[in-house]
Amino acid sequence: MMTFGNLSEENITLDLATKGKHSALSRIAVKLARGTGLDDQAILRSIWRRERLGSTAIGRGIAVPHALLRSISSPVASFTRLAPPIDFNTPDSDPVDLVLTVLWPRSEARTFLPALSRLFRMVRAPLIREGLRLAQSPEEVMAIFMIEARQVNGIPWRTNVAHSVALR
Repeated sequence: MMTFGNLSEENITLDLATKGKHSALSRIAVKLARGTGLDDQAILRSIWRRERLGSTAIGRGIAVPHALLRSISSPVASFTRLAPPIDFNTPDSDPVDLVLTVLWPRSEARTFLPALSRLFRMVRAPLIREGLRLAQSPEEVMAIFMIEARQVNGIPWRTNVAHSVALR
């Protein structure tokens, strides 16, 4: 399932209240560190290093902070829904409420950009974005991310839980 095959319910946070971008990224780094055994400050430094090159916000209320790390051997992902949305220096000036964080093994750098591109296409789909905004549990978020795997395998996405979440 691409990047989010490595997403676990423990790395899903719904309606996180933060004071801004730094606060949000710090809290995400702490949560990722707990699940990986990595140092939260090392994760945060890596994410900020990338963020200083330009905002990782992609518009429509979505940001995808990411970093390539030598200290991991497989991708690590998290999903955070912010409430209220925060300023993330987005290209469309919309505040961000959906944050998909990706840590990728530096040893697999050649596969990173194609995976990131697929992730961007997935979250730009209006039904997926709205489903993520309406999800009431980590289980519902996981079901929505399964849409991408179902599409890749040729299974119609309207047959799963994500469609009913988005239609609430």
